[in-house]
Amino acid sequence: MKAGDAAPQMTSRRPRAARYTVEQGRPLPLGASADRQGVNFAVHAPGAEKVEICLFSDGENESGRVALPGFTAGTWHGHIKNIKPGQRYGLRVHGPYDPSKGQRFNPAKLLIDPYARALDRPVMGADDQFGYELGHEEEDFAISGVDNGASAPKSIVVRSRFDWDDDAYPRVPPAETVFYEMHVKGFTQTLEGVPEHLRGTYAGLGSEAAVGYLKQLGVTSIELLPVQAFVDDKRLVDAGLANYWGYNTIAFFAPEPRYAASSADGGTDEFKSMVRALHAAGIEVILDVVYNHTAEGNHLGPTLSLKGIDNGAYYRLSPEDPRFYVDYTGTGNTVDTSSPAALRLVMDSLRYWVTEMHVDGFRFDLACSLGRDVSGAFTHRAAFFAAVAQDPVLSRVKLIAEPWDLGPDGYQVGGFPDGWMEWNGRYRDVVRDYWRGTDGSLPGFAACLCGSADMLEHRRRPATDSVNIVTVHDGFTLADLVSYNEKHNEANQEDSRDGENHNRSWNCGAEGETDDAGVLELRGRQMRNFLATLFVSHGTPLLLGGDEHARTQNGNNNGYCQDSPLSWYDWEHAGRNEAQRRFTEALIALRAELPALRTATASTGRADCVGVHWHSVWGMPMTPEEWDDPQSRCVAALMETDAGHGAAVVLFNASGEDATFTLPKEDQPRIWTVRVDTRTAEVPPPDALPVEPGTQYVLPAHSMAILTATSHTVHP
Repeated sequence: MKAGDAAPQMTSRRPRAARYTVEQGRPLPLGASADRQGVNFAVHAPGAEKVEICLFSDGENESGRVALPGFTAGTWHGHIKNIKPGQRYGLRVHGPYDPSKGQRFNPAKLLIDPYARALDRPVMGADDQFGYELGHEEEDFAISGVDNGASAPKSIVVRSRFDWDDDAYPRVPPAETVFYEMHVKGFTQTLEGVPEHLRGTYAGLGSEAAVGYLKQLGVTSIELLPVQAFVDDKRLVDAGLANYWGYNTIAFFAPEPRYAASSADGGTDEFKSMVRALHAAGIEVILDVVYNHTAEGNHLGPTLSLKGIDNGAYYRLSPEDPRFYVDYTGTGNTVDTSSPAALRLVMDSLRYWVTEMHVDGFRFDLACSLGRDVSGAFTHRAAFFAAVAQDPVLSRVKLIAEPWDLGPDGYQVGGFPDGWMEWNGRYRDVVRDYWRGTDGSLPGFAACLCGSADMLEHRRRPATDSVNIVTVHDGFTLADLVSYNEKHNEANQEDSRDGENHNRSWNCGAEGETDDAGVLELRGRQMRNFLATLFVSHGTPLLLGGDEHARTQNGNNNGYCQDSPLSWYDWEHAGRNEAQRRFTEALIALRAELPALRTATASTGRADCVGVHWHSVWGMPMTPEEWDDPQSRCVAALMETDAGHGAAVVLFNASGEDATFTLPKEDQPRIWTVRVDTRTAEVPPPDALPVEPGTQYVLPAHSMAILTATSHTVHP
């Protein structure tokens, strides 16, 4: 069969629809909306010729198929009587199959409703999902007649009556926020205190043991790796692997069903219970969301939802040849948020997660893709940014960008609109370089400690817009950052071609596991250096879950496909690193106690900012010559606020030798108390003595210290 022909007859038995009564219904809201008489269905597919709702009862065979009779402004709609919440369904969308024109309709494929509130199973890649004949000499031009209705995941009609009780959004101010990036399953899979049948689930994360741990640690906001329903693509399924991270979304409204302990509603109410429990502890829930692309891939990818509903209405297609997709994401396709249909889908989904699921904000994967105009140029005035800014719901929640993609001018750190926070990749790179002893890294390091004011001040954006990261899910864990010079991704079965090659890591003298006491001691000190730097830096800190207890992935810096002990949090191992967890907890508490560690407003020079004054080891202000010296490894930062709510002197020594610091002299001298010294995990350090201005403090190689004072009164 050639492209442009009508779809072939499907081989499965077509059910009769006489049992069901259908009326015109309404074009809005999109998706499935239950009422007392039945369910209204609305599907936006302006290029389609017909849209059918396929209904499923207890088994996998269709119990009925109903063509939607109404068509309004590009939306097919109809109200089917006497069906109820819990009804499983799918879509069959009719129209031309002509890839050369960007048309990929194929009613042989049962499609996921893009507005589905729940799915009845995880989506696993399979041969019957492809809209063309696999292995055919004409590639995707030969339409597939294989019906996948029995095996395809089904959408579920949801009408939740969840009792939120007195749930309230915590609304943590940016200056007090501490993000904790985590994985629903990985965090709870082996966590003692979580009932075994709830481990790896939303209910497990909402359990007393999990919430209690997070509360004790002191984080204010958890950032969950993707929990919108995603796909294990066929390549991973065939290799016996899994899409563990979840950056392969297919249903923007549905919670991922594999994390649901109860499958009755696809995990919807269970997710809400988790949010309610975290909110009760004062902890915000931030979702890592993937709206930049979907799991349908490029022109050779599967047909699961949008591709078969109306390909050109939702994706960026090549202007030269609409058979192909514009790929700014590296995944094969890009959702076109300059298109009204795609923009409405994304905005409706975001509002749903805030209003119905009570989440507190979003971290947007490859967010530059969302901020591109019709021509593909990134602009902070893009339709998506404008829509969010004026939205009365979304403009009040936390909005965090991963400020890059693979398109033209795709690195936009510092370039997002007012009201957006950004993952600061420059902070990560510079801080790693400083602590591994890279020449010339000190000025950039100082700027990062000032909340990257040099990057944000030109638009008068606050330091809190910089989300400071040292490690995140993508890359080495903190323990691996100080233990490996090279990635070790053999378990991914890609011959270690995957993952970042330039990690800015330092193994401290041995690659991987070692019994060398000196190397182990240095690694522990380096981990404490990174943690302490993160929590004394102005801006908003993000802690990678597990770094507080030295979680390792054995050098794998791309664990996206490892749903296994390699990526799960090893709580037995965590018990052996209890000292580092207590150290992290103390740092978070110190940051909360002392405003000088977390506030800054603007820059006053190339390496200075309000509330931060830089001094050399001699206790004198840093000179231009000292800043310009590529061998400079030591610096002291005096941090204080105009309000006088305490001050801190932070001493940094990234050199390979001990450094003797003279504390800055002051007209009104203060007595300094040593709160943190990274030569030890104990906080405060044992036998720490008060330190007077003008006296000396010796820091070992590769270490730092935090000293605080609450007034200008000298101790008698």
